[in-house]
Amino acid sequence: MGKISPVSSKYIIHTEIQIEGVVDRPDVIGAIFGQTEGLLGAELELRELQRSGRIGRIEVQLDVKAGNTDGQIIIPSSLDKAETVIIAAALETIQRIGPCSAKVKVEKVEDIRISKRTFVIERAKELLRKLTDEVLPDSQEITDEVTSSVRMMEITEYGQDRLPAGPNINDAEEVIVVEGRADVLNLLKHGIKNVIGMNGTSVPQTVIELSRKKILTLFVDGDRGGDLIIKELSSVAEIDYVIKAPDGKEVEEITKKEIHKALRSKVAVEQIKMELINRPVDSLRKPLIRRDYAQPKTQSKPKIMNEDFKRMLDDLVGTRGAYILDTGSNILGKVPASELTSTIRELNDSNVYAIVFDGSITKDIVSIAEKSNIKVLVAMDSRINSEETPLSIITSTDL
Repeated sequence: MGKISPVSSKYIIHTEIQIEGVVDRPDVIGAIFGQTEGLLGAELELRELQRSGRIGRIEVQLDVKAGNTDGQIIIPSSLDKAETVIIAAALETIQRIGPCSAKVKVEKVEDIRISKRTFVIERAKELLRKLTDEVLPDSQEITDEVTSSVRMMEITEYGQDRLPAGPNINDAEEVIVVEGRADVLNLLKHGIKNVIGMNGTSVPQTVIELSRKKILTLFVDGDRGGDLIIKELSSVAEIDYVIKAPDGKEVEEITKKEIHKALRSKVAVEQIKMELINRPVDSLRKPLIRRDYAQPKTQSKPKIMNEDFKRMLDDLVGTRGAYILDTGSNILGKVPASELTSTIRELNDSNVYAIVFDGSITKDIVSIAEKSNIKVLVAMDSRINSEETPLSIITSTDL
Protein backbone atom coordinates (compact mmCIF):
# COMPACT_ATOMS: atom_id res chain seq x y z
CA MET A 1 0.00 0.00 0.00
CA GLY A 2 1.27 3.47 -0.83
CA LYS A 3 4.14 2.13 -2.89
CA ILE A 4 4.60 1.38 -6.54
CA SER A 5 7.14 -0.85 -8.16
CA PRO A 6 9.58 0.93 -10.49
CA VAL A 7 8.83 -1.87 -12.93
CA SER A 8 5.10 -0.98 -13.10
CA SER A 9 5.48 2.81 -13.13
CA LYS A 10 5.39 4.53 -16.50
CA TYR A 11 6.25 8.13 -15.66
CA ILE A 12 8.19 10.05 -13.03
CA ILE A 13 7.28 13.64 -12.12
CA HIS A 14 10.37 15.73 -11.29
CA THR A 15 9.51 18.90 -9.37
CA GLU A 16 11.68 21.69 -7.94
CA ILE A 17 10.66 23.50 -4.73
CA GLN A 18 11.85 26.80 -3.27
CA ILE A 19 10.78 27.59 0.32
CA GLU A 20 11.27 30.83 2.20
CA GLY A 21 12.23 29.26 5.50
CA VAL A 22 13.30 25.96 7.01
CA VAL A 23 10.96 22.95 6.83
CA ASP A 24 11.22 19.18 7.12
CA ARG A 25 10.24 16.39 4.73
CA PRO A 26 6.93 15.63 6.52
CA ASP A 27 5.92 19.30 6.08
CA VAL A 28 6.36 18.92 2.31
CA ILE A 29 4.46 15.62 2.22
CA GLY A 30 1.65 17.13 4.27
CA ALA A 31 1.41 20.15 1.96
CA ILE A 32 1.23 17.93 -1.14
CA PHE A 33 -1.68 15.90 0.22
CA GLY A 34 -3.40 18.75 2.05
CA GLN A 35 -3.32 21.43 -0.66
CA THR A 36 -4.31 19.12 -3.53
CA GLU A 37 -7.14 17.44 -1.64
CA GLY A 38 -10.47 17.90 -3.44
CA LEU A 39 -8.81 19.87 -6.24
CA LEU A 40 -9.12 17.28 -9.01
CA GLY A 41 -12.16 15.28 -7.94
CA ALA A 42 -12.49 11.86 -6.38
CA GLU A 43 -10.93 9.89 -9.25
CA LEU A 44 -7.69 11.86 -9.07
CA GLU A 45 -7.51 12.23 -5.27
CA LEU A 46 -3.77 11.89 -4.60
CA ARG A 47 -4.12 9.99 -1.33
CA GLU A 48 -6.48 7.42 -2.88
CA LEU A 49 -4.25 7.04 -5.93
CA GLN A 50 -1.34 6.23 -3.65
CA ARG A 51 -3.38 3.77 -1.63
CA SER A 52 -4.35 1.91 -4.81
CA GLY A 53 -0.73 1.85 -5.98
CA ARG A 54 -1.29 4.07 -9.06
CA ILE A 55 0.89 6.78 -7.54
CA GLY A 56 4.09 5.60 -5.88
CA ARG A 57 5.90 6.70 -2.76
CA ILE A 58 6.68 10.42 -2.84
CA GLU A 59 10.40 11.12 -2.48
CA VAL A 60 11.46 14.50 -1.08
CA GLN A 61 15.04 15.78 -1.10
CA LEU A 62 15.77 19.01 0.78
CA ASP A 63 18.82 21.29 1.10
CA VAL A 64 18.83 24.12 3.65
CA LYS A 65 21.01 27.14 2.92
CA ALA A 66 21.02 30.56 4.59
CA GLY A 67 17.63 30.04 6.21
CA ASN A 68 15.89 28.95 3.00
CA THR A 69 15.09 25.46 1.75
CA ASP A 70 15.47 24.20 -1.82
CA GLY A 71 14.84 20.70 -3.04
CA GLN A 72 13.08 18.24 -5.28
CA ILE A 73 9.88 16.20 -5.21
CA ILE A 74 9.93 12.95 -7.19
CA ILE A 75 6.64 11.10 -7.79
CA PRO A 76 6.37 7.82 -9.80
CA SER A 77 3.08 7.27 -11.65
CA SER A 78 1.37 4.37 -13.39
CA LEU A 79 -1.49 6.59 -14.57
CA ASP A 80 -1.85 7.41 -18.26
CA LYS A 81 -0.04 10.37 -19.79
CA ALA A 82 -2.91 12.88 -19.45
CA GLU A 83 -3.69 12.00 -15.83
CA THR A 84 0.00 12.14 -14.89
CA VAL A 85 0.50 15.67 -16.23
CA ILE A 86 -2.70 16.80 -14.47
CA ILE A 87 -1.26 15.57 -11.18
CA ALA A 88 2.02 17.33 -12.04
CA ALA A 89 0.24 20.62 -12.76
CA ALA A 90 -1.71 20.34 -9.50
CA LEU A 91 1.56 20.37 -7.57
CA GLU A 92 2.28 23.88 -8.84
CA THR A 93 -0.80 25.16 -6.94
CA ILE A 94 1.00 24.62 -3.64
CA GLN A 95 1.81 28.03 -2.19
CA ARG A 96 2.76 27.26 1.41
CA ILE A 97 4.72 24.49 3.06
CA GLY A 98 4.45 24.44 6.82
CA PRO A 99 4.46 28.07 7.96
CA CYS A 100 6.54 29.23 4.97
CA SER A 101 5.77 30.58 1.53
CA ALA A 102 6.80 28.22 -1.23
CA LYS A 103 7.10 27.99 -4.99
CA VAL A 104 6.70 24.66 -6.76
CA LYS A 105 7.77 24.18 -10.37
CA VAL A 106 7.53 20.98 -12.41
CA GLU A 107 10.89 20.46 -14.09
CA LYS A 108 9.86 17.56 -16.32
CA VAL A 109 7.69 14.45 -16.60
CA GLU A 110 9.98 11.57 -17.52
CA ASP A 111 8.75 8.63 -19.60
CA ILE A 112 10.50 5.68 -17.95
CA ARG A 113 9.87 3.46 -20.95
CA ILE A 114 12.12 5.64 -23.10
CA SER A 115 14.85 5.47 -20.46
CA LYS A 116 14.45 1.71 -20.26
CA ARG A 117 14.58 1.37 -24.04
CA THR A 118 17.83 3.37 -24.13
CA PHE A 119 19.25 1.18 -21.38
CA VAL A 120 18.26 -2.00 -23.24
CA ILE A 121 20.03 -0.84 -26.40
CA GLU A 122 23.23 0.12 -24.59
CA ARG A 123 23.22 -3.02 -22.49
CA ALA A 124 22.63 -5.19 -25.55
CA LYS A 125 25.64 -3.61 -27.23
CA GLU A 126 27.76 -4.32 -24.17
CA LEU A 127 26.62 -7.93 -23.98
CA LEU A 128 27.27 -8.43 -27.67
CA ARG A 129 30.84 -7.16 -27.25
CA LYS A 130 31.43 -9.55 -24.37
CA LEU A 131 29.76 -12.57 -25.93
CA THR A 132 32.78 -13.79 -27.85
CA ASP A 133 35.05 -13.21 -24.84
CA GLU A 134 32.94 -15.22 -22.41
CA VAL A 135 34.56 -18.37 -21.05
CA LEU A 136 32.89 -21.39 -19.55
CA PRO A 137 32.99 -21.51 -15.74
CA ASP A 138 35.65 -23.78 -14.31
CA SER A 139 34.75 -26.99 -12.53
CA GLN A 140 35.01 -25.40 -9.08
CA GLU A 141 32.46 -22.72 -9.96
CA ILE A 142 30.07 -25.35 -11.26
CA THR A 143 30.52 -27.42 -8.09
CA ASP A 144 29.92 -24.38 -5.86
CA GLU A 145 26.76 -23.43 -7.74
CA VAL A 146 25.31 -26.96 -7.57
CA THR A 147 26.18 -27.27 -3.85
CA SER A 148 24.52 -23.93 -3.12
CA SER A 149 21.36 -24.95 -4.99
CA VAL A 150 21.16 -28.26 -3.10
CA ARG A 151 21.50 -26.47 0.23
CA MET A 152 18.73 -24.05 -0.71
CA MET A 153 16.46 -27.06 -1.40
CA GLU A 154 17.09 -28.45 2.08
CA ILE A 155 14.73 -26.05 3.85
CA THR A 156 12.00 -27.87 5.78
CA GLU A 157 9.09 -27.10 8.11
CA TYR A 158 9.39 -27.78 11.84
CA GLY A 159 6.95 -28.05 14.72
CA GLN A 160 3.29 -27.24 15.15
CA ASP A 161 3.89 -23.70 13.85
CA ARG A 162 5.43 -25.11 10.62
CA LEU A 163 8.49 -22.88 10.98
CA PRO A 164 11.12 -22.72 8.20
CA ALA A 165 14.15 -24.73 9.30
CA GLY A 166 17.26 -26.59 8.21
CA PRO A 167 17.39 -30.41 8.05
CA ASN A 168 19.57 -30.86 11.17
CA ILE A 169 17.25 -29.41 13.83
CA ASN A 170 16.41 -32.78 15.43
CA ASP A 171 19.98 -34.10 15.50
CA ALA A 172 21.89 -30.96 16.52
CA GLU A 173 22.54 -30.13 20.18
CA GLU A 174 22.65 -26.42 19.36
CA VAL A 175 20.02 -24.61 17.28
CA ILE A 176 20.37 -21.14 15.74
CA VAL A 177 17.18 -19.04 15.82
CA VAL A 178 16.70 -16.30 13.19
CA GLU A 179 13.80 -14.02 12.37
CA GLY A 180 12.44 -15.28 9.05
CA ARG A 181 12.60 -17.63 6.08
CA ALA A 182 15.04 -15.44 4.12
CA ASP A 183 17.51 -15.62 7.03
CA VAL A 184 17.18 -19.42 7.12
CA LEU A 185 17.86 -19.64 3.38
CA ASN A 186 21.00 -17.51 3.65
CA LEU A 187 22.45 -19.67 6.42
CA LEU A 188 21.57 -22.88 4.52
CA LYS A 189 23.24 -21.42 1.45
CA HIS A 190 26.47 -21.21 3.42
CA GLY A 191 26.28 -24.68 4.95
CA ILE A 192 24.61 -24.00 8.33
CA LYS A 193 21.78 -26.52 8.69
CA ASN A 194 20.84 -26.32 12.38
CA VAL A 195 18.79 -23.13 11.91
CA ILE A 196 15.14 -22.24 12.44
CA GLY A 197 13.14 -19.06 11.69
CA MET A 198 10.47 -17.46 13.89
CA ASN A 199 8.43 -16.18 10.91
CA GLY A 200 8.27 -12.67 12.35
CA THR A 201 8.98 -10.86 15.59
CA SER A 202 6.42 -12.68 17.78
CA VAL A 203 7.71 -15.79 19.53
CA PRO A 204 6.11 -19.08 18.37
CA GLN A 205 5.39 -21.80 20.93
CA THR A 206 7.60 -24.15 18.88
CA VAL A 207 10.68 -22.03 19.65
CA ILE A 208 9.80 -21.83 23.35
CA GLU A 209 9.52 -25.61 23.55
CA LEU A 210 12.73 -26.05 21.55
CA SER A 211 14.59 -23.79 24.00
CA ARG A 212 13.87 -26.26 26.82
CA LYS A 213 15.52 -29.14 24.95
CA LYS A 214 18.34 -27.54 22.95
CA ILE A 215 21.11 -24.98 23.36
CA LEU A 216 19.55 -21.98 21.62
CA THR A 217 21.60 -19.25 19.93
CA LEU A 218 19.65 -16.20 18.74
CA PHE A 219 21.04 -14.59 15.54
CA VAL A 220 19.47 -11.15 14.93
CA ASP A 221 19.86 -8.21 12.54
CA GLY A 222 22.38 -5.51 13.40
CA ASP A 223 19.80 -2.80 14.12
CA ARG A 224 17.49 -1.63 16.91
CA GLY A 225 14.90 -4.18 15.81
CA GLY A 226 17.42 -6.89 16.65
CA ASP A 227 17.74 -5.50 20.20
CA LEU A 228 13.98 -5.61 20.65
CA ILE A 229 13.81 -9.23 19.47
CA ILE A 230 16.54 -10.15 21.96
CA LYS A 231 14.53 -8.59 24.79
CA GLU A 232 11.27 -10.24 23.73
CA LEU A 233 12.60 -13.75 23.06
CA SER A 234 14.82 -13.88 26.15
CA SER A 235 11.81 -12.97 28.32
CA VAL A 236 9.76 -16.01 27.25
CA ALA A 237 12.30 -18.63 26.10
CA GLU A 238 15.51 -20.12 27.49
CA ILE A 239 18.07 -18.47 25.24
CA ASP A 240 21.73 -19.38 25.86
CA TYR A 241 23.71 -17.25 23.40
CA VAL A 242 23.17 -14.20 21.20
CA ILE A 243 24.77 -13.21 17.87
CA LYS A 244 24.27 -9.90 16.05
CA ALA A 245 24.87 -9.24 12.37
CA PRO A 246 27.24 -6.37 11.52
CA ASP A 247 25.79 -2.92 12.29
CA GLY A 248 23.08 -1.91 9.84
CA LYS A 249 22.96 -5.30 8.10
CA GLU A 250 20.34 -8.04 8.08
CA VAL A 251 21.05 -11.74 8.53
CA GLU A 252 19.52 -12.51 5.12
CA GLU A 253 22.09 -10.32 3.29
CA ILE A 254 25.41 -10.98 5.03
CA THR A 255 28.19 -12.99 3.38
CA LYS A 256 29.66 -16.35 4.34
CA LYS A 257 32.69 -14.65 5.91
CA GLU A 258 30.47 -12.31 7.95
CA ILE A 259 28.31 -15.24 9.11
CA HIS A 260 31.24 -17.31 10.37
CA LYS A 261 32.85 -14.28 11.99
CA ALA A 262 29.58 -13.56 13.81
CA LEU A 263 29.26 -17.20 14.93
CA ARG A 264 32.71 -17.05 16.46
CA SER A 265 31.79 -13.93 18.43
CA LYS A 266 28.59 -15.19 20.09
CA VAL A 267 28.10 -14.06 23.68
CA ALA A 268 26.07 -15.32 26.64
CA VAL A 269 22.55 -13.94 26.79
CA GLU A 270 23.13 -12.62 30.34
CA GLN A 271 25.87 -10.32 29.06
CA ILE A 272 23.66 -8.99 26.28
CA LYS A 273 20.82 -8.37 28.74
CA MET A 274 23.12 -6.27 30.91
CA GLU A 275 24.28 -4.28 27.89
CA LEU A 276 20.69 -3.57 26.86
CA ILE A 277 19.77 -2.52 30.40
CA ASN A 278 22.78 -0.20 30.75
CA ARG A 279 22.62 1.22 27.23
CA PRO A 280 20.88 4.61 26.86
CA VAL A 281 17.40 4.40 25.40
CA ASP A 282 18.38 6.55 22.41
CA SER A 283 20.93 3.95 21.31
CA LEU A 284 18.22 1.29 20.98
CA ARG A 285 15.51 3.31 19.33
CA LYS A 286 14.15 6.80 18.97
CA PRO A 287 12.12 7.96 21.98
CA LEU A 288 8.50 7.33 21.14
CA ILE A 289 6.35 8.12 24.16
CA ARG A 290 7.43 9.80 27.40
CA ARG A 291 7.01 7.65 30.50
CA ASP A 292 5.44 10.41 32.59
CA TYR A 293 2.00 9.19 31.55
CA ALA A 294 2.66 5.45 31.53
CA GLN A 295 -0.38 4.96 33.76
CA PRO A 296 -2.94 7.56 32.64
CA LYS A 297 -5.88 8.51 34.82
CA THR A 298 -9.08 6.82 33.73
CA GLN A 299 -11.29 9.84 34.36
CA SER A 300 -9.63 11.99 31.70
CA LYS A 301 -7.81 11.61 28.43
CA PRO A 302 -4.07 10.97 28.87
CA LYS A 303 -1.55 13.74 28.55
CA ILE A 304 -0.06 13.71 25.07
CA MET A 305 3.52 14.55 24.10
CA ASN A 306 3.10 15.75 20.51
CA GLU A 307 6.82 15.94 19.78
CA ASP A 308 7.26 12.22 20.44
CA PHE A 309 4.28 11.21 18.31
CA LYS A 310 5.39 13.55 15.51
CA ARG A 311 8.78 11.84 15.40
CA MET A 312 7.08 8.46 15.34
CA LEU A 313 4.57 9.41 12.64
CA ASP A 314 7.37 10.87 10.51
CA ASP A 315 9.04 7.44 10.53
CA LEU A 316 5.87 5.90 9.10
CA VAL A 317 5.08 8.44 6.35
CA GLY A 318 4.58 6.58 3.08
CA THR A 319 5.10 3.10 4.63
CA ARG A 320 1.39 2.29 5.26
CA GLY A 321 2.56 0.69 8.52
CA ALA A 322 1.49 0.87 12.17
CA TYR A 323 3.35 0.80 15.50
CA ILE A 324 1.74 -0.87 18.53
CA LEU A 325 3.10 0.52 21.81
CA ASP A 326 2.85 -0.43 25.48
CA THR A 327 2.58 1.88 28.48
CA GLY A 328 6.35 1.92 28.80
CA SER A 329 6.84 3.33 25.26
CA ASN A 330 8.19 0.00 23.95
CA ILE A 331 7.28 -1.20 20.46
CA LEU A 332 5.27 -4.39 20.82
CA GLY A 333 5.13 -4.84 17.06
CA LYS A 334 4.78 -3.28 13.63
CA VAL A 335 2.02 -4.37 11.23
CA PRO A 336 0.69 -3.17 7.86
CA ALA A 337 -2.04 -0.57 8.29
CA SER A 338 -4.30 -2.75 6.12
CA GLU A 339 -4.18 -5.41 8.86
CA LEU A 340 -4.68 -2.96 11.75
CA THR A 341 -8.35 -3.73 12.53
CA SER A 342 -7.80 -7.49 12.58
CA THR A 343 -4.67 -7.05 14.72
CA ILE A 344 -6.51 -4.88 17.27
CA ARG A 345 -9.30 -7.46 17.49
CA GLU A 346 -6.73 -10.13 18.34
CA LEU A 347 -5.02 -8.01 21.02
CA ASN A 348 -5.67 -9.34 24.47
CA ASP A 349 -3.06 -7.36 26.35
CA SER A 350 -3.93 -4.64 28.85
CA ASN A 351 -0.41 -3.31 28.36
CA VAL A 352 -1.23 -1.97 24.87
CA TYR A 353 -1.42 1.79 25.22
CA ALA A 354 -1.20 3.51 21.84
CA ILE A 355 -1.27 2.85 18.11
CA VAL A 356 0.47 5.11 15.58
CA PHE A 357 -0.19 4.45 11.90
CA ASP A 358 0.08 5.84 8.39
CA GLY A 359 -3.60 6.14 7.49
CA SER A 360 -6.97 7.57 8.55
CA ILE A 361 -8.72 7.09 11.90
CA THR A 362 -12.17 5.69 11.17
CA LYS A 363 -15.21 4.90 13.29
CA ASP A 364 -14.49 1.15 13.01
CA ILE A 365 -10.90 1.54 14.24
CA VAL A 366 -12.04 3.71 17.17
CA SER A 367 -14.76 1.22 18.13
CA ILE A 368 -12.35 -1.72 18.13
CA ALA A 369 -9.66 0.28 19.97
CA GLU A 370 -12.13 1.23 22.72
CA LYS A 371 -13.02 -2.43 23.27
CA SER A 372 -9.30 -3.28 23.52
CA ASN A 373 -8.69 -0.51 26.14
CA ILE A 374 -6.31 1.37 23.85
CA LYS A 375 -5.88 4.97 25.01
CA VAL A 376 -4.31 6.86 22.09
CA LEU A 377 -4.68 6.74 18.30
CA VAL A 378 -2.25 8.75 16.14
CA ALA A 379 -2.62 8.89 12.34
CA MET A 380 -2.28 11.11 9.28
CA ASP A 381 -5.91 12.25 9.54
CA SER A 382 -9.21 11.41 11.22
CA ARG A 383 -12.73 10.93 9.91
CA ILE A 384 -14.39 11.28 13.31
CA ASN A 385 -14.73 14.05 15.88
CA SER A 386 -12.41 13.60 18.85
CA GLU A 387 -15.30 14.54 21.18
CA GLU A 388 -17.16 11.37 20.15
CA THR A 389 -14.72 9.05 21.92
CA PRO A 390 -12.81 8.87 25.21
CA LEU A 391 -9.71 7.95 23.21
CA SER A 392 -7.15 10.66 22.49
CA ILE A 393 -7.22 11.27 18.73
CA ILE A 394 -4.13 12.91 17.23
CA THR A 395 -3.54 13.71 13.54
CA SER A 396 -0.58 15.11 11.60
CA THR A 397 -2.33 18.48 11.61
CA ASP A 398 -2.38 18.47 15.42
CA LEU A 399 1.35 17.73 15.41
